[in-house]
This record gives sequence, structure tokens and C-alpha cells, in this order.
Amino acid sequence: MPDPATFDIPEFLQTLNPQQRSAVMHGDAPLLIIAGAGTGKTTTLAHRVAWQIVSGTDPSRLLLLTFTRRAAAEMLRRVEHILVQLDPSTVKDPKVCLRSSIRRIAGGTFHSVATNILRRYGNLIGLHPEFTILDRSDSEDLMNVVRSKLDLPKSDSRFPLKSTCLDIYSRCVNTQKSLEIMLKKYFPWCLEHQARLGELFTGYTSTKEQQRVLDFDDLLLFWNALAENADGGQMLRQQFQKVMVDEYQDTNILQAQILKNICPDGKGLTAVGDDAQSIYSFRAATVRNILDFPDEYSGTVLIPLEQNYRSTQKILDATNRVIGEADERHTKELWSSRGDGAMPVLVTCSDEDAQTTYVIDQILDRREKGVPLKQQAVLFRASHHSMALEAELGRRNVPFVKYGGLRFLETAHVRDLMSFLRLAENPLDSVAGFRVLVLLPGIGHVKAATLLESLRDAGGHFDTWSSWTPPTALRDDWPKLIRLLQDMEQRAESDAGVATDIHATRLFYAPLLETKYDNVKARLNDLIQLEAIAARYQSRTDFLAEMTLDPPSSTQELPADPFLDEDYLILSTIHSAKGLEWDSVFVIHAADGNIPSDMATGSPEEIEEERRLFYVAMTRAKNHLSVVRPERYYFHNRRKSDQHSLSKITRFLPTHIQALFDRQSQGMTYGSGYGGTGQSGLLQSDTSEIRKKISKLWG
Repeated sequence: MPDPATFDIPEFLQTLNPQQRSAVMHGDAPLLIIAGAGTGKTTTLAHRVAWQIVSGTDPSRLLLLTFTRRAAAEMLRRVEHILVQLDPSTVKDPKVCLRSSIRRIAGGTFHSVATNILRRYGNLIGLHPEFTILDRSDSEDLMNVVRSKLDLPKSDSRFPLKSTCLDIYSRCVNTQKSLEIMLKKYFPWCLEHQARLGELFTGYTSTKEQQRVLDFDDLLLFWNALAENADGGQMLRQQFQKVMVDEYQDTNILQAQILKNICPDGKGLTAVGDDAQSIYSFRAATVRNILDFPDEYSGTVLIPLEQNYRSTQKILDATNRVIGEADERHTKELWSSRGDGAMPVLVTCSDEDAQTTYVIDQILDRREKGVPLKQQAVLFRASHHSMALEAELGRRNVPFVKYGGLRFLETAHVRDLMSFLRLAENPLDSVAGFRVLVLLPGIGHVKAATLLESLRDAGGHFDTWSSWTPPTALRDDWPKLIRLLQDMEQRAESDAGVATDIHATRLFYAPLLETKYDNVKARLNDLIQLEAIAARYQSRTDFLAEMTLDPPSSTQELPADPFLDEDYLILSTIHSAKGLEWDSVFVIHAADGNIPSDMATGSPEEIEEERRLFYVAMTRAKNHLSVVRPERYYFHNRRKSDQHSLSKITRFLPTHIQALFDRQSQGMTYGSGYGGTGQSGLLQSDTSEIRKKISKLWG
């Protein structure tokens, strides 16, 4: 018999717990949902979206922002599942069709939504709608091209590398802080180059404008500029009456500014997140956004979600105490109805070899007891912390996958092929053009630059290249390349689809791939897989944008092939494990210097983020949690030398928290607890005002 207290609650909300229902049915005042790990965040947000539609909100006036395309797709899938089961008579607005509502919601990542908005309304701030998007590697390459043009000191070993230059630039844009401040705080060794970096960044932004390309930071920068524009801001505020943001703890200052410009008083704004899981400051995310939300938006209602559906209570007791030591946080206390379960285990091993043996033995023992390998995970602070474990797993024929493998667009052969498409899409894109041309025999850097300059002078018409007489080695392929690019231009106006472009490019590129790379078969399989993905797209523009903003991973580049066995162990950095869960979790190298990393203890803020990172690792476990520490770290091979350092257990497990663990030792020949330290191992001319404003950060 239903609980009488739920008689007035719509049937589709009666499966939610009271905190979830309060969040779902909340009105228009700014709402901050503090969703603890495993508390049903996605379920709650999906029901809130559905509730808004049922309550009469036009679905096209809803904006749902997530941090991955997969998260957005999963969220919208759940919303659709809720809506299609509802009785149409429950909808306040009879004109709303529940089944079609999902297609009218503007949902996606910050960057994908920004792309769509800027293509439609960017003209209001002078932005050409036919821009192409640079990924991280392309942005680095373009930064390097500008560096060379400005004759900056390439021979000066102290001048920052192209990747560092892009990191500095991105920090300035996403934090909206000056170059000087960023250098002093994050890159003090680059302070002597401040003036030249400012010159480089000015040249970089100008070159992007000339080539009609945007990088990831530009997408947010120009969306914010549009939101600040009188006409653009009014249009956005009218368009999006309800804005919901997932993983709010991962937003940066620029993203928070965008939301503030769309929802100045917070009316209709819902932010969901957990300050205790804010672990991406290296991407310029700031925990201050979620901590300061109630101060930023007057009248904020804060609702914590505390019922945990993942872990047993004894695991939660330990995780609650770990995060309870934080200097500043939104208060919550996670609890579980799953029962007490087993105590988490705190294991001190004699050394790294003993740690490896212990972890693998425990994993195989649990597998024998019915816990599949893929329901077990080994987590670590830094990727190199798993090297010894990987070697021993290979020796013992235990299949595994390590999370964080290369993505498609980070593999050289896929980057090559995508460059053909990007050049056809935007002939002014010099990074794509340069990559295509230097693949060809007989074309070096100087000739490639000359050919690209002639293409620009000809307004991007590829037939201008027909006047060049190629070297003998290229005599047959040169006209084929011109024809390939011209055909792709023509197909952009037809319904042939981008898969046709990839198929034709793959046939042209395959002989080049065979001369340039090893492991040709695996690489060609990647390109065939890319072609299959592209079959879902009619627009090359959409395909390039989505592949650049959120590319899939390439299984060919993972350190272990998951298809060698139907069951396989998961290895993962803690950062890559966020949002995932397993029956059994082993957190290894839990020694001070590793957790927290000795590279991240320079300020109280960094230490607090390391505490949150450890908390994230612990909260991935459902039934079994083991925290493991080697006591000795050897400086050299043990057979050659006994020199070692003694580690201390992570500072995040002081004695009173250790009491919540079952403490064990493995391979020990003397007492633990000694001192010592762990060894860690496109733009139009009238965008000038926007560019002037951003240039003040380094000018």
C-alpha cells in the first residue's frame, strides 16, 4: 500500500527519496543540489528536466549543460524514458508532445552548445559562422607557427615549449586573469618571457582570426562575449528560461560568467555538483564556483543528496571522516541502506613488489569467489604508479585495460586523415593544410608554406594548385589530391554524407600510411571504424565539431587488448575514475608524496584538492575497499643496492581515521610507521573590441 505521505506526489516521482523529490519539484529560485558520491545525481537531474516539461516549460526553453557528450546523451535518454511512460493528461500544457519533447531540449557540453549558438548568432559579435575548431594538438601547432613567424628564440632552452605556451594562454582566458598573475602563480620560471609571451598571444589570436579557426577556449570566450552583448544577451535570456548544469564543481571562471550573464539573478538556474569531488584545477576549474554559489545568487536553496546507493556503510564511515577534515565544504553526511558491509582494509606492504603481489593475489582470490575482474579496479594518483603492476599482470596473464588511452584525434594516422577533411572544410586552416602537404613525397616545410600562401591568395580555390608542377615522385598523386579536395567541397552541398569523404580520403591516404607508420593493419582498422562512426552524420561540419570536442578512444592504443578475454581488470588514474564504480577497489601507493602528490603540496588549496582526490578514489568502491602503501621505496634495483627511503602513510588518514579500517601488513620484517618521505615517483574585423579586451590580460 502506498505511503499516505506520497498521495499528492506524481507517480513518476514516488520512487525518489525525499531529498531527491525536493530537488526535482523545486521552483524557480536558484537551486544548488549538493549530490554526494553515489546518491543518484543523474536520476535526480533527469527527473527535474522531466518535471519542468510536465509543469509547462517549453522544452526548447530548457538548456542542459554537462561535461561530456556521453553524459548529455545518457541524461537525455533517461529523460525520454521518463516522459514516454507518462500519461499525456498529466502535462500542464496540452500542446506539448511528450515523445517529441526530448528533441527540442538544448543539451550538450559547454563547448558543443557554444559551437551551435555561435554558428547561429555569432554574427551579432562579428564572428564568421563557418569557423572550424582546433583541437589541443592543432592549437599547439598553430602557436608554434606564430612563434616561428615572430622569430622568438627557438634556440633559447628557457623559452617555454609550445604546449606550455598554450597552457599559459588557456589559463589566462579561462580564469580571466592577467598574464602576469598566471605566470607568478603557476609558471614562475616563465616570468622573464612575459613581454614576448604577450606578443606571441596577440599574434596567435590574430592568426586564428585570419584563418577562421577557433580553439576550445575561444568557444567559451565568444559565447561569453555574445552573452555580454546587448542584443545577444537579451536573445539568450529569452531563449533559455531554465538552465541546468551538471558537475558544477568542475566549471571554471569563464563558464560561471556565461551562466551569470544568461541567468543574472539565478532565476531558473539549477546547479548540480559536489564540492568534495572538485579535482580538476589543472584544467582551470575552481571549487570556489560551487562554494560561493549561494553568495553569488541571493535566495539560493541548497539541497544535499545524502542517501548513497553505491557503497556499504563502513566504507562511507571512512570516506565521511576523510572529507570531514576539509577546511571548507558544504556539509553533508552520506549514509547507506545497504547495510554495514566489510570494513575497508588499510594494508602496509614491505615494498612495491609486495604491494604488487598482494593486490594481484587479492584480485584473483575475489575472482574465484565470484567477483569478475571487470568489477575490480586498481586506482593510483599518477599513471607511472602502475608500471610494476602492469608488468606482473602481463607475466601472470591477467588481462587488463588501463583507462586514459589515446583518443582517436591523438593518434597520428587519424589526425592525418582528419586534416584532409578540415582542409576541405576550411582552406584557410593552415595547420590542417600543412599536415596534409608534408605527407606527400617531395614537399617540405618551405614548399608547403608557399603552396598554402598561394591557396590563401586564391581565396581558397584548390584549382590554383594545378598550375604547380610537382616533382616526379608526386606527379600522379598531386592531381588526385586536388580532385579529392574539390570533390569534398562539392559533397558539402549534397546529401552524400561525411562517410563518403572519409572513404575516398582513406583510399588516397592508405599508400602514404604504409610508408609512414608501422602496425599498418591496426591503423587502417581505426580509419574504418572512424568511417563507421561518420556514417551517422550528414554534415561534415557537425562531424568535425563533435569529433574535435569529444572524440572516442582508440582501443588500438590501449596497453592491453580488452578483447583478449571477455573479462579484464581495470587500471585507472583517480582522475579518470571519477564517475565510475566497481565492486572492489584497490587504491595503491597511498603514501605521502604520492597521495598527496609531492608536486601538489605548495599551497593549502592544492592540498585540499589532493584530499578531495583521495575521497573520490575511496567512494568508487561498492563492497570492498583496500588502501595499500609500500613502506620502502628502493632507489635502484634491489639486487644491486639496498638503498631506499621509508614512506609515511598519507596524511589524509590520521590515526583517528585509521581506526575505521582493518589494518594489515604484508611481507613486513620490521615495524611500520617510521619517518621519511614517499618517492613519487575566422574572426571578422569587428571582433576587434573582444580581442582588445582579452589582450589586456597580457598586454
